[in-house]
Amino acid sequence: MSDLVDAFATAFRLIVDLDPDLVEIVALSLRVSGAALVLAALLGLPFGAAVGLLRFRGRRALIVLMNAAMGLPPVFVGLVAYMLLSRSGPLGLLELLYTPTAMILAQTALVTPIVAALTRQAVEDLADELDEQLRSLGAGFAQRAGTLLYEGRFTLATTLLAGFGRAIAEVGAVIIVGGNIAHLTRVMTTAIVLETNRGDLPLALGLGIVLVSLAVLVNACAQGVQEVARRVES
Repeated sequence: MSDLVDAFATAFRLIVDLDPDLVEIVALSLRVSGAALVLAALLGLPFGAAVGLLRFRGRRALIVLMNAAMGLPPVFVGLVAYMLLSRSGPLGLLELLYTPTAMILAQTALVTPIVAALTRQAVEDLADELDEQLRSLGAGFAQRAGTLLYEGRFTLATTLLAGFGRAIAEVGAVIIVGGNIAHLTRVMTTAIVLETNRGDLPLALGLGIVLVSLAVLVNACAQGVQEVARRVES
């Protein structure tokens, strides 16, 4: 019991003292997941809005695939990304494997389906109420999509927060394409696995505490967005 207490005490000390290794790992985690979220938003928001507004053959099947992609196994995404980025793969010449860029791409592949699928649902729900009115005013597709995205901004903000939560807590894909290299590709989740295996529990616990704190913060932000949305709507 005393060992556990000592480990937690040391972990909190590492956080309070801003241990350089811990800070470096947390900073890289935020940078990788933040970049992945931005790319996922750039890809997922317009794609989801287009599917939510347009009616075309095969749309139902596409929606099923989009929803299914929200639960893609991270290790499978990492494996596919590894095959694409390895020296024998089609993108091997870019030499991105075992770099933060590869980790960003893997996380983007995981987060984009979440953003796209939830955006599609939000836009489709709003379109049922507003699309006919927008059409009657002569709004084109881009104007309609932009208006509906704006009207659903609070829901979409929550969607993006959920995407960030998925990215920051992911381990399977990033460890495959990143390699967990010290001072280069070591993020919180992969470092926790490594330090636990090495027996360095204080650092692993410190990173775990930061990771859980970020999860709480993301959920608090999501709750705050929902409360603001209720005030605006009322």
